[in-house]
Amino acid sequence: MTRPVFWLRCEKKEFERRAALTPTTAKKLIDAGFQIIVERDEQRIFDDSEYEAVGCELVENNSWPSAPKEIPIIGLKELPASTDPLPHAHIQFAHCYKNQAGWADILSRFDRGNGTLYDLEFLEDANGRRVAAFGFHAGFAGAAAGALALAAERRCEKLGQLNPYPNEEAMIEDVKKSLGGSGKGVKALVIGALGRCGRGAVDLFKKIGLEDDDIIKWDMAETAKGGPFKEILDVDIFINCIYLSSKIPSFITRDTISAAGKNRRLTVVVDVSCDTTNPFNPIPIYTINTTFSEPTVRVDLPSELPPLSVISIDHLPTLLPRESSEQFSADLLPSLLEFPDRNTARIWTDAYKLFQKKLGEAAEAKAAA
Repeated sequence: MTRPVFWLRCEKKEFERRAALTPTTAKKLIDAGFQIIVERDEQRIFDDSEYEAVGCELVENNSWPSAPKEIPIIGLKELPASTDPLPHAHIQFAHCYKNQAGWADILSRFDRGNGTLYDLEFLEDANGRRVAAFGFHAGFAGAAAGALALAAERRCEKLGQLNPYPNEEAMIEDVKKSLGGSGKGVKALVIGALGRCGRGAVDLFKKIGLEDDDIIKWDMAETAKGGPFKEILDVDIFINCIYLSSKIPSFITRDTISAAGKNRRLTVVVDVSCDTTNPFNPIPIYTINTTFSEPTVRVDLPSELPPLSVISIDHLPTLLPRESSEQFSADLLPSLLEFPDRNTARIWTDAYKLFQKKLGEAAEAKAAA
């Protein structure tokens, strides 16, 4: 009987250092009878030698397009823009199921190549909960980036390039140092505070020294009345951690910001959810994703008003690439072990049905364009 195989591809997104399969998870798959092929990647937080040591087969960087079509390709972030057909099964975050910019073009590549997309964002257990998510570390890193941006604004500077940290302790110490030794006195509001992402943001704020009363934790009960919410304007940092699935009233708008005048406290917005190009984005005050090299964008406001910066980085967990990868990969492992039975295993059959549905919607959108 042929051994099941996974091909771990390199990541091409700038600054992305995480991995969908860590050496730890790869070893467990190998022990379970899998063959694991890993592309060499100097950008990845895990050294090639770490994979080699646990029995993975190393291949050249970005060589997956020439891999046998029956081998599933696993990665994290979206593939570089291209019109090339995709004949493989891909397990990844594709960011094309919620009508994001270019979504139909991405899906058409699978259609033309007769390939399959198993989107990691939509692998769900029997209760509809994602089997693996970077949510906690996204919130944790987003809060850290927000605190760094606040410190920069207080120095009348713009936040410079963000670089991944070797571990959580180094991140916390750096953030505290930038704030003068502690985050005490900083006030933050987290929407989506009961979810994984929100819990991560709250945890970071506590660890850098914010007092509990200065961490305002909102979830569905607090937002049920519908925005905009003036309370957002009365904190230093606002973190958006919701999972957006349908249109909701905006949390904050340029009009509400302008109406607050010169005494507005709000200085930094961190949109961890990062639904930048989603037509339902509840934070319609910016239009671009920011990056690790340019982490903030200024909101276009009248010149007499104090500046307001937005962070909208769509791969924040890579600020803690080792910890976040280990947590995500460990959570994904039980589902990966079921992949050889993907034609009957519910998690994978549901993901395939959703792919087929979205493929049809993309074809309709293309035909109507």
